[in-house]
Amino acid sequence: MAAILCCHHSASPATSSKFISPSIPTNRTRFSISHKQFGTRSSSPLPIKCQIQNRQKGKSFSIKECAISIALAVGLVTGVPALEWSSNAYAANPVLPDLSVLISGPPIKDPGALLRYALPINNKAIREVQKPLEDITESLKVAGVKALDSVERNLRQASRALKQGKTLIVSGLAESKKGHGVELLGKLEAGMDELQQIVEDRNRDGVAEKQKELLQYVGGVEEDMVDGFPYEVPEEYQSMPLLKGRATVDMKVKVKDNPSLTDCVFRIVLDGYNAPVTAGNFVDLVERHFYDGMEIQRADGFVVQTGDPEGPAEGFIDPSTEKTRTIPLEITVEGEKLPFYGSTLEELGLYKAQTKLPFNAFGTMAMARDEFENNSASSQIFWLLKESELTPSNSNILDGRYAVFGYVTQNEDFLADLKVGDVIESIQVVSGLENLANPSYKIAG
Repeated sequence: MAAILCCHHSASPATSSKFISPSIPTNRTRFSISHKQFGTRSSSPLPIKCQIQNRQKGKSFSIKECAISIALAVGLVTGVPALEWSSNAYAANPVLPDLSVLISGPPIKDPGALLRYALPINNKAIREVQKPLEDITESLKVAGVKALDSVERNLRQASRALKQGKTLIVSGLAESKKGHGVELLGKLEAGMDELQQIVEDRNRDGVAEKQKELLQYVGGVEEDMVDGFPYEVPEEYQSMPLLKGRATVDMKVKVKDNPSLTDCVFRIVLDGYNAPVTAGNFVDLVERHFYDGMEIQRADGFVVQTGDPEGPAEGFIDPSTEKTRTIPLEITVEGEKLPFYGSTLEELGLYKAQTKLPFNAFGTMAMARDEFENNSASSQIFWLLKESELTPSNSNILDGRYAVFGYVTQNEDFLADLKVGDVIESIQVVSGLENLANPSYKIAG
């Protein structure tokens, strides 16, 4: 699999479609994003390689762009719309919560952590192991080997939590998955011992890779706590393709007319626990090879977007009905067992509700739709090229208005290098296809 997950690199150095408004995706004339990227993102060592030429990455901004950025920042802090966006902007007057929400703490930006916290489980013991292991990332921001002192404290806290809470963790495993979960806990304990040795050897460079491995074990244990699909999808959507769990896909993109990048494979984890209809629709289209050979249709520094087929249609035409298949807006919030359907959180009056799948991570994946029709999404998808620094969960113009259903977990940095005209060679499901219910692609015709 590692060979597939490669964006090859060497050591030397946008259009039509649905979307959102001054900062969101659209379909042809239905969505439009003009707002520029909120922030830059540095690349980290990649297990998946991308073919690139070594170069200095710099960005120039026009006076107009700078003015827009400054005005947006002012608007975010004051809650006053900084600019009058065009008429097709989906959120010209976004409602902001109290300022205290904006500064309550740093948002979780790691897609792996977001996916772990989005699992439908309630086991405090495993979360107390997870948190200090994730905090190692912050500890590593300290310069030099001094960071290892903080890493050691994180590790001691995680080890103590695992030792004290192991019985509760094991009891929380689904009966059908208990054997696998216990095996992962054994690997987690052994891995912690190995990380302790790395710290004692003062090998700073070895910490991040081992931390990632340990968190994968934690995530696996947490997934083994989920016993089946946790709720019934509303009756009106039960016959649609539904992803009742999670699935992983690899998207291979061939880059054209870009001397710095030739091709790249992006790994994406889709979350059907919190967006079964949205994720199921996408997996069904992937199995139909709907996206294979399709070009990137929008790449403006804020989002990358595709999914608008050739011809007059703005979405997927189901051959069994000869009509465009649309899906409802689907958003799950903290504290609710089922997603909300058909309404934005603003329309529901849930201004401070925290979405289970927030637009926090660089490479957050969501559905584009008509600006004024919540249930108009079909096939157009977008990836957000920002992290939530100024716009934490429920305080931006995306959360609660557009349906997130996954995150790019490998090679997300290279999304920013994609341009209009680059081609999606293929999207393939590499795991979790068994979680797809009602697959329409199996219907003849």
